[in-house]
Formats: sequence, C-alpha cells, structure tokens
Amino acid sequence: MTSTQTGAIPSGPLIVQGDMTILLEVAHPIYAEARDRIAPFTELLKSPEHMHTYGISHLSLWNAASSGHDAKEVLDTLRKYSRFELPHNLVTEVETFMERYGQVRILREDGKLILETIDPALMTEIQNHRQTAPFIDQVLDSRRATLFPHTRGMVKMALTNIGFPAEDLAGYVTGAPLEVSVRSTTLEGKPLNLRQYQLDAGQVFHAGGSEKGGSGVIVLPCGAGKTLVGLATMAKCSCHTLILTTNVTAARQWIREILDKTTLLAHQVAEYTGDNKQIAPVTVATYQIITYRKRQSEDFPHFEIFQKNNWGLIIYDEVHLLPAPVFRISADMQATRRLGLTATLIREDGRQKDVFSLIGPKKFEVPWKVLEQQGWIATATCTEIRVSLRPEDKMAYAMADLRKKMALAASNLEKFKVVKELVAKHKTDRVLIIGQYLEQLDALSTLLKVPLITGATPNSEREVLYKEFRDGKIETLMVSKVGNFAVDIPDANVLIQVSGTFGSRQEEAQRLGRVLRPKSNGSIAHFYTIITKDTKEQEFGMNRQLFLTEQGYSYAIVDWNRAVLEENQK
Repeated sequence: MTSTQTGAIPSGPLIVQGDMTILLEVAHPIYAEARDRIAPFTELLKSPEHMHTYGISHLSLWNAASSGHDAKEVLDTLRKYSRFELPHNLVTEVETFMERYGQVRILREDGKLILETIDPALMTEIQNHRQTAPFIDQVLDSRRATLFPHTRGMVKMALTNIGFPAEDLAGYVTGAPLEVSVRSTTLEGKPLNLRQYQLDAGQVFHAGGSEKGGSGVIVLPCGAGKTLVGLATMAKCSCHTLILTTNVTAARQWIREILDKTTLLAHQVAEYTGDNKQIAPVTVATYQIITYRKRQSEDFPHFEIFQKNNWGLIIYDEVHLLPAPVFRISADMQATRRLGLTATLIREDGRQKDVFSLIGPKKFEVPWKVLEQQGWIATATCTEIRVSLRPEDKMAYAMADLRKKMALAASNLEKFKVVKELVAKHKTDRVLIIGQYLEQLDALSTLLKVPLITGATPNSEREVLYKEFRDGKIETLMVSKVGNFAVDIPDANVLIQVSGTFGSRQEEAQRLGRVLRPKSNGSIAHFYTIITKDTKEQEFGMNRQLFLTEQGYSYAIVDWNRAVLEENQK
C-alpha cells in the first residue's frame, strides 16, 4: 500500500520508520493536524527546529488500546499522513501488540481470582514463564487457572512485563457508604457546573459502576480542573475515600475544594499529614507521611492508614510522582477503586509500566491546546531567554564535573538582570518566579524585595503568602521547587523560571501549568525560562521542552546579550 492510497495525503508530513520512530516535518502545512492525530499512540522523543521525532512503544499502544483506539485506527492514521509506504515490520508490531491488550483477563468467581486467556498456547506460556508461574495456584483447563490470593497486582505487573497486559475484570469492593454529591453552587453562592470533559472523564472511569471501570488514569492539563474530576468520581462512587497528594499545601487545597464544592461537612473530611493525623470518611494524606519511616530497615508505620478504614476509592493526585513504596501497597489494594490524576504520564524514574499495571491504564485525555482553544485554560506564550556565562566563570565551568557544570550554569548571575527587567516589564501582572537553587533564590529575593517560599518555610506561613498572592496583596512571589505542584494561584499570569531539575519534562509541564488557569480578565499567560547558552543547561533545556512541544506549544528563543546590544545601538 502506498501514500497515494485513498484518503492519503500526497507528500504527507510523516516519515514512518521501521525502528518504530516517526519523523514529523514542522514546516508542513498540516503539521499541527498530524501531530494531534498521532498523539494518542506516540511519545515525542526529540524536537529540533525542523523535524520532530516521535516513538511508538508497547506501552503507548496499550494505553491507546485501553482508551478505545484499535490497530486499524492507528495504521489508518499513519497511512493517511505518511509520505511513504509503512514499513511491514511496524504494521505487524502495531497489530500484534494492540491485539495483545485483553488477550488475558482476570476475573473473580466464587471468591477466587481466575486468570483466563483466549488461547491455550498463551496459558501454557504464562504457566511456564518464570515471572508469572509463581502466581498460578491451580490449572482449571487449557485456558483458565486460579491465582493465589492477594496476587492480583503482582500478576498484572508480571503480565505487562512479559508483553501481555491483563484486562482486570475481577471487580471492586464497595467500601463503606458515604452520601456525597457535587453542589450546584459553591459556598459563596457562585454557580458550579462541571464542564463536559470533566463529566466525560468521570463517566469513563466509573463505567456505570461495572468491573470495566474503577481503575485508571485521567490525563488533563494543569488548570483544567482535575480536582473536580476527583470530586465527581467521589459522588459517583459514594463511599469512603482516601486521597493521596504531593504535599501539605496540596492536601489543604483538596480539603478546601471538597468543603466548597460538595455536600460533605467539615467533620467528614480529615487531614493526615505531618501536622495532623486524623482519619474521617474522606481522608486527605500526603505521599511524604505515607512513606515516612525513621530508618530504612524499618517498615512504613503509616501504611496502616490503608487498613484503618473501609475505603471504596483511592485517588492518587499527581500520580506520575507516586513514590516507589506506595506502588508496593497499591499492589495489595487492587480490589479498591483507584483513580490517578495527572497532567503527564511521564515519570523521570521510567516506572510508567507500574502506573499502568497497578493504578490502571490511561482512561481519558484531552490535549492542552484543545482546552486552550475552548477557553478552559489560558492561552500561553513560551519564551526561552539565553544569556552568556560570565567571563570569570568560564574557566571554572570548563573544569567542573557534570553536576557542578549544571549548578554554575543554572546560578549564572547574568540571569539576575533578565529577571529584574522582566519583573519591571510585567509590573501590572501577577508574577511567579521559580527555581531550583536556594542560594540563587535567596539572592534574587533580596535583590527584588519579594517573599520567597522554600521547603523550610512553615506550612502556616506558606498558606498566608499563597493567600496574599491570590488576593492581590502580593504581586510577585518567588518559590523553590515546592511550587511545582498543586499550588492554587489562579490569577498568576507570568512565570519566570530561573533554574530547573536537569532535563525534567514533567517539571516543565507542571511549571507552565502554574499559569494556565483561565484569567478573570482574559489575559494571556507568559512563561519565560532563562538558560545559560552553550552549556549543559541549554542541552537539558531542549529535553525539558519536549512535553510542551508535544502539546502544541512553541518556544520563541531570544539571545539576551545580543538583544541588549542591538537596543543600545539604536
């Protein structure tokens, strides 16, 4: 079959290659259309100026399959936009691995876990594979076997690892009942109407209460109201709920939202953190307290929270940050409904497969640019400003190891001039400055005379500063990496990033998300990242931008020293 087939686009924007990579020509007239069509089953790998490289993996195909896409749709999309005939091995790979999703099912019959395959040969392979054999209790027939009790999570991980992800239809416990619904107005009397995509996300996850729903991940941009999806899911499940969040600020934000937007009362909602350890029908805990232990050799004392209530639903906020120890307990909680919320499935530790197996596959996603076009998140411009390393620092940089090189480039004092001018330029805006290195942030805070929030800032003081920023009493606020996640600052419309965590794509996405909530005055959001050019920071910066490029954002690149020189010559 060639690209001249019916429905194909002559000289299409894609070059599909046999190594499962796809080249996408940026200058092509239908670049954006093709990018959006391949997004459900690919991942952006590289994004230089002219040709972006996407990859197709087994996990990206399985996530697509779990969201309702099939091999025919994937291949039809590739054929439509491909400049050349599709490589035969890629066609085979897509068909084979998308069809593998669901060839193995986990059921529950008479209280026992049943593993069922569509093919006797596959059952034989599973019985004899070293990763899956330990979980088989008794063979029932050529396609069915019982599993040992409490191995549901572990066998799902093993099956994913050997290339046959299971469709889990073993059902869920109902949990202790709890009457809860989403209000039609907030406590302040403001109208509250869930958006259509929020309703759709909740319905897809819940699936009418059947075993086909109940576990999975909802992917929505920062500022798109993932918390409301969680509240809608709580209302559908109507049961005791445990919510796990990234930090105390996020936990308290969840509690405020629950009390403001649902019918639950204060005594029905509790905080379980380092500051307060209460348990109620709805309990909001942090990953930090759950994974706390005095010594590495000891057990996790707060794991008992999972057994202290008859939970019917667990919500994992920012599920891409789920700590490794929580995977372990999640493997034992497979009979409890599990909802993951995130803006990106990217994990810096590469454990995306564990999220897929233990929390569930991607159930619902809406591209960032789609919600921007619909007005649900703010329109944003992204600008990378490059500054030169100071002459006196160049020799030290040349002699440093990688970590020291990164610190020298990130903390470049030339950045201070840029930040000062950007703050002056946006003096009528709400500006958030964020960075990685505390010494750099302390110096900037003193220079600009703006408050700084770091990990050492007491939670009570953080709450006051965030509230003053929300209320407009503070127009510029500086935060360390503690501001990456779940900070409710809806009117911030300018973010200046002075340093970051190496090449973290998830961090770049989360930081842009801090300014994507729709603005009350309809203003555009501005995201500036300041990079020291011709250094490791510039290299890592290119990787950080991958996720945003994949979502349709582009970076304008400004050479600050050249721009200043040209301005002075006028």
